[in-house]
Amino acid sequence: SAAGVLVCLLEYPRSRRKKGSTMERCGQKYLTAVVKLFGPLTRNYYIRAILHAALAVPAGFLLSTILGTVCLGIASGIYLLAAVRGEEWTPIEQKPRERPQVGGTIKQPPSNPPPRPPPDARKKQPE
Repeated sequence: SAAGVLVCLLEYPRSRRKKGSTMERCGQKYLTAVVKLFGPLTRNYYIRAILHAALAVPAGFLLSTILGTVCLGIASGIYLLAAVRGEEWTPIEQKPRERPQVGGTIKQPPSNPPPRPPPDARKKQPE
């Protein structure tokens, strides 16, 4: 059970993607601080792969925990593959939002008037 809590605490905070944006999970910022505190022990995917594999070994001896063993083994393989590709866990940090300048967003006012319906379509139809 302690191993399950350790895995949950380690896995809950999402990592920032290299491209695009990443949605932060609810309450993730508190666990992100804990994961950042341990530095390379929690950021490095090689270490995570070894940790998951080591946690899978004792769970493999009981029939009731065989499904958890398989999941930890798969997670270990995925982390190993990600580590070989050069990935590592990076925290999601909030960027300060910049206020858009009202005058800066409008480059040039439109030169053509907006499209209008033909004159006969503008007349109200009698009801």
